[in-house]
Amino acid sequence: METVFTRILAGEIPAAIIHRDARLFAFMDAGQLNPGHVLVAPCEPYATLLDMDEDLAADLMRLAHRVARAVQDAFQPAGLTLLQANRPAGWQTVPHAHIHVLPRHEDDGVGLVWPRKDPGIEILREYAARIRLN
Repeated sequence: METVFTRILAGEIPAAIIHRDARLFAFMDAGQLNPGHVLVAPCEPYATLLDMDEDLAADLMRLAHRVARAVQDAFQPAGLTLLQANRPAGWQTVPHAHIHVLPRHEDDGVGLVWPRKDPGIEILREYAARIRLN
């Protein structure tokens, strides 16, 4: 599957790559939310986090952690948001799994809003009973 990210890896689209190895890469998002906005992704075009194996997912988070520390050191943001979205209903806009490392500042215009629902402890326990870890 070809994605904008695989085209970046192939050199078809220019990018400011900050890390690349056999399995993962990290590069500056062309649409910088704030200076230092980096995307971390696997080289293989897995559509979502759920499509990759646990080892690769762990490696992806390890690299995101390293990038987050480096972004903090380089840009000194007031905060950092790491965002990983899956499928359009989950806010994913590129069908190639990735993690955003977003430097954040007070009043930077970015919002994350969801309507809070408080179903009560019994419903929460019912939900929890449905979830089975493999």
